[in-house]
Amino acid sequence: MAVNIVLISTYELGRQPFGLASPAAWLRKSGHRVVALDLARQPLHEAALGDAELIAIYLPMHTATRLAAQLIPPLRKQNPRSHLCCYGLYAPMNVDYLRALGVSTILGGEFEEELVHVAERLAAAGIQAIEQPAEPLISMARLRFEVPDRSGMPPMEKYAHLIVPGDGYRIVGSTEASRGCKHLCRHCPIVPVYKGVFRIVDRDVVLEDIRRQVAAGAQHITFGDPDFFNGIRHAMELAV
Repeated sequence: MAVNIVLISTYELGRQPFGLASPAAWLRKSGHRVVALDLARQPLHEAALGDAELIAIYLPMHTATRLAAQLIPPLRKQNPRSHLCCYGLYAPMNVDYLRALGVSTILGGEFEEELVHVAERLAAAGIQAIEQPAEPLISMARLRFEVPDRSGMPPMEKYAHLIVPGDGYRIVGSTEASRGCKHLCRHCPIVPVYKGVFRIVDRDVVLEDIRRQVAAGAQHITFGDPDFFNGIRHAMELAV
């Protein structure tokens, strides 16, 4: 049974969010209906929100979390029947705050597979039956990533672009080749979640994502990794 799902990003540094495109690919492959909304570049889709059985908000950083906190109360008012989830780096670090706002499921670390599990439980048992979360707060599973599905998202021309000498610019695409980090810097918000662990996105997946973005008009690619050279061999194979 397919579930109506809305994935929301509130802020991602001017990039087309990998954190929407990657789980969208997983969820659509599992047969669910997904609407991906980047609120930094498009308005809320009222009809999709009204039909949603699962609303999942991506929290990759502090600014995104602050904006999401303002968004959650009206979302709950608009669709009190939906199951509300927050996922991404800042979700587990704000677990008590998010639960107080009414968020039922919180996912950190490697979240794609866990989002699929939430959708499957909704399909099997319904919204009321999954109010007690079964998914781990933080997953360090080694995932075999899907090629991100960017369909339905604002085009790359709507995002930050690269200014070049001579008053020109290039359309910029973005992707991620790894998540987490092997370093333990005390100032870094990645450390409490990943604790020195990093995970790579398969080379073939990264390259296919780049090819599709180039075909869609990208003239430059930005990597959103916390540290692109965490895995030096992986990074060099991508760079050359």
